[in-house]
This record gives sequence, structure tokens and C-alpha cells, in this order.
Amino acid sequence: MFSEYLRRWDLTPDGHPILTNSSRLLPVCRRGMPAMLKVAVCSEERRGNAVMTWWDGVGAALVLEHDDDALLLERAHETPSLAGLAANANDDEAIRVACEVIAGLHTPRAAPPPSVVPLSQWFAPLTAASRVHGGILPCSAVAATELLSSAQDDVVLHGDVHHGNILHFGKRGWLAIDPKGLSGERGFDYANLFCNPSHAIAANPDRFARRIAIVTDAAALDRKRLLQWILAWGGLSAAWMLEDGLPPSTALEVARMAAAELDRMGDCAAS
Repeated sequence: MFSEYLRRWDLTPDGHPILTNSSRLLPVCRRGMPAMLKVAVCSEERRGNAVMTWWDGVGAALVLEHDDDALLLERAHETPSLAGLAANANDDEAIRVACEVIAGLHTPRAAPPPSVVPLSQWFAPLTAASRVHGGILPCSAVAATELLSSAQDDVVLHGDVHHGNILHFGKRGWLAIDPKGLSGERGFDYANLFCNPSHAIAANPDRFARRIAIVTDAAALDRKRLLQWILAWGGLSAAWMLEDGLPPSTALEVARMAAAELDRMGDCAAS
């Protein structure tokens, strides 16, 4: 899988392959410069590759070469990491960094965007899952329906912003990788931050409240809509985890905290 690209783009392997369900990665060097070769093995990853190319290094890792299946990316540094900042009492800084990166991704581009998936399609499984599993999921489904029917500030979305998908690139600073390639209201891209980087941090009520304040200010978001996106995303994330047989405790707890805060504001998500 790699050999064709090693020849075509004049690359030398510089580490061991990394294999995931959606892509194959190989650290490489090109003319002495470290880079990362990424070959997609599913349509979702190919869509994300197209978005990475379209972003052209603004808010995201720079694409050095590409074709329909593969990207050659500038390679990130191993440290620092956003998860490391959050774990070492610098969670406020980590959240502000993430907000800056997201804002860069949402910057308007002159070129027309590639084909992406609308949020209405992304959230489609939530309604059925809410009927099966109950709990907070029906509230999440109601929030998603309200948001999607009153969408605003539509942009090309990353779709999977979390601490592991924002890396440090030396002089170029913090940049995003691995988008899903969605479209919809920009507030959605901030929701997954609240489920990361660990259960201990994400499920802490004081930390949750602090993060809400930081994100609403840094991203200039409406507080109610941000809480609704967190509630909606927490439910969808939990639904996917339940389907895959994984424990959804973090996503469910974050969704519950968002719903409780909406109740306190007099905006019951289930009403």
C-alpha cells in the first residue's frame, strides 16, 4: 500500500506503520523533512482527506501531496499535547487553544468546498437510538431536532474535534488533523471538546461550567445553543458507543450536565 507513494513522492520510511480501521499511516522523510503518509481505506476517510486538502494548512496540518486516496502531511511534534495540558492543571489553556484552532478551520475559503455530509444526515441515527435506549437520549434527540431546524452560521465542519486531533507542529503551532468532513452550524464543532480528554475531567461539574464560560466567550457562541449542541452530541456519541458495545458513561454524563444546565436556564431540552 505504501510502496507506490514512496516512489511517487520520493519518500523514505522513518518509523513503523500505524494501522487503524479507516487508514494506514507511515512516518516518512522527504528530502530530510519529516512527514506523515496517510492512505485512506474507507469513504469517510477519503472525504476527510479532501477537506484537509481544501483547508490548505489554515487551522490544519499542511497537505504536501495528495491524490484521491492518500495525503502527505507535515508531521506533528510528539509534545506538547492538549491532553497533557488538560491533565496538568492547564485545561483552560487547552480549551482556548482548541477554540483558536476551530476558528481557523471555519475561516472562509475562496475555493468551493469538497463534498461533505450535512449534520442532518449525521444525526439521523439518534432518534431511533433514543427510542431503544431511553434515558437522556430522547432529550438529546429533541435538542438535535431544534438545532437542525434553526441552523445558523453554516460552515464546513471538522466533525471530530478532540484533544487527540489537535497536535503541535513546532513553529506552525497547534493544528487539526483527521476531520470527518461535515457541514452545518459552527457551534457543533465545539461540542466534542466537553467529552474529552478523560472521564475525570469531562465529568467534573465545576470543570464543565468553567469550559462553558471559556468556549462561549472565546468562540462568541450563544450559551443556550452551545449547551444544546453538547446535549445533542453527547446523546449521539453515546448511541454509537452502545451500538458498538462500548461504555458510554462519559458521553452520557456530559449530556446530563448540559440538560441540567438548560433546565436551570428555564430551557428544558425535552420540552
